[in-house]
Amino acid sequence: MKEDRISRFGEPDEATLPDDIKQIYEANRAKIGFVPNVFRAYAKRPEHFRAFMAYHDVLMKGPGGLSRAERETIVVAVSAENICQYCVTAHGAALRILGKDPILADQIAINWRTANLSPRLRGILEFASAVNEPGFSATDADIEQMHAQGFSDDEIWDIAAIAGFFGFSNRMAGMMDLRPNAEFYSLGRDQGGASTSSA
Repeated sequence: MKEDRISRFGEPDEATLPDDIKQIYEANRAKIGFVPNVFRAYAKRPEHFRAFMAYHDVLMKGPGGLSRAERETIVVAVSAENICQYCVTAHGAALRILGKDPILADQIAINWRTANLSPRLRGILEFASAVNEPGFSATDADIEQMHAQGFSDDEIWDIAAIAGFFGFSNRMAGMMDLRPNAEFYSLGRDQGGASTSSA
């Protein structure tokens, strides 16, 4: 692998991008100082870029009972189980910032089962991890157990949707050999950084 490439399929010349994707690039440069490599990789297929980012934003930024930090926790835990370097690195940075606990974020990135989790967060990750298993199919008992822990139907749906979406994202990143931006590794470690959009 060439060290300077973002993925095995490369990226399009930014000057040739559709205007809406250029605007997303510029918004990220203004907010965090760089364009995440997942954007650059998906920009080769603009319709895929738009579809991917639209559902990502619904899941990660839309209204609902899960906090932004809880959503990022699901992404990091599932991505770690799927050994996705890009998503663990990029969303690990987001979790460090949003969760304001870099040590816990690193614990989750390594092995969420041994991390110092609240009962609510452990319940979220137990269910997300089950969704991430091959051939997963929830039973009525699974859903009732989540209800008993205090989760609403919408929260259960969102946990499953985030786990499922990032299972897809992890596999696409593996297929592309998508490489994390170097900037992600230090974000959120001193709690002085801005919030990040890492897709």
